[in-house]
Amino acid sequence: MKAIVVSEFGGPNVLQYRDLEIPTISSNQVLIRVVATSVNFADIGSRYGKYHGGKQPPFIPGLDAAGVIEKVGSEVKHLKVGQRVIAFPKNGSYAEYIVADENLTFVLPDHVDFQLAAASPLVSFTAYKLLADVARLEPGETVLIHASAGGVGTTAIQLAQILGAGKVIGTVGSESKMATPLEVGADHVICYEKEDFASKVNELTDGEGANVILDPISGWVTEKGMECLAGYGRTVIFGNASKSIAQIKTKDLHSSCRSVLGFSITTTRNKRPHLLKETADKVLGYLADQKLNIKIGQVFSLKDAADAHSLVENRKSLGKVILEIN
Repeated sequence: MKAIVVSEFGGPNVLQYRDLEIPTISSNQVLIRVVATSVNFADIGSRYGKYHGGKQPPFIPGLDAAGVIEKVGSEVKHLKVGQRVIAFPKNGSYAEYIVADENLTFVLPDHVDFQLAAASPLVSFTAYKLLADVARLEPGETVLIHASAGGVGTTAIQLAQILGAGKVIGTVGSESKMATPLEVGADHVICYEKEDFASKVNELTDGEGANVILDPISGWVTEKGMECLAGYGRTVIFGNASKSIAQIKTKDLHSSCRSVLGFSITTTRNKRPHLLKETADKVLGYLADQKLNIKIGQVFSLKDAADAHSLVENRKSLGKVILEIN
């Protein structure tokens, strides 16, 4: 089979298009012929050796894929050959064939196409878990979403509205990105390079602040967010894009009943994969009903993965970048 291999840590040039053996499956796994996979910022991080849980070269990058089941293990109970599925594979998704555990493989509704399916797993599962399960969003609450023009951000905006948020506020790092969150349903967008986002959030909420803050940035953004986190509010940290550490004072938590929580989709996949079954049912239902839409930007062939990585790494992509397996 054809696959992309990270030959060593480094820039996009370390992505090599190679011939490899089709992987074998164990009794509780399935072999999937990949139709499409997506490029995520986590793939960029793993290529540089800076993604938690990442592998040592050589390895196949990629975290999620859409395709068709070609073979099932002897102990697989709920899947069969020929089914269209999405999956979080065992050893990377930039390949013509992948292996996935049964409990990390989910059947696609018939009319969800493969490009949309490939664009969805990482961002939609993450966004749903953040809002529904970790933050426990309640109807009518205000949600503040940092990095709201990105894949998880634009998906979280839509899911917050679906789950009944009263107001959804996004932040972005540059004015050029302000239109994107509004296009997918944000009520307000703040450019934090131009104005104090905490003061603006308090203004937009009549001084109450945000009930839920989704934060993939950490550092000063997390610290500043405490200035606009409502009583009983929940900040969920799910990344460290700033590469800096936030200092949270415990006295700012107990008397106000506020919480700072953490979440990682990778850790959940590895440690508690059973928690993703309900998430899959919800997310795939929203996709099938066209309540949730993942914007797809550019589509590349698998052999052009280096070009796709360059586009994403330089933040020139608009929407999810897809690799199609020809």
